[in-house]
Amino acid sequence: MVDDVPLRMAVDTVWSLFRAKHCDVDAADSRRCLLERHLQWRWEARVSDAEELTWFGLAYLERLPEDEC
Repeated sequence: MVDDVPLRMAVDTVWSLFRAKHCDVDAADSRRCLLERHLQWRWEARVSDAEELTWFGLAYLERLPEDEC
């Protein structure tokens, strides 16, 4: 079984930081799903460090256009 704890930690951390910065974003916003898919792809590409995944996730969310969601 694959240990995906760093992936889960990164998703939770990124989502918490993003929502803290953007108070108008709902917890159930579709961007969380996009974030999870993006980081899952990175995870499968062998980026297994939670801190590196977190940076990738933050950069990804910040460049997403609002109308993309």
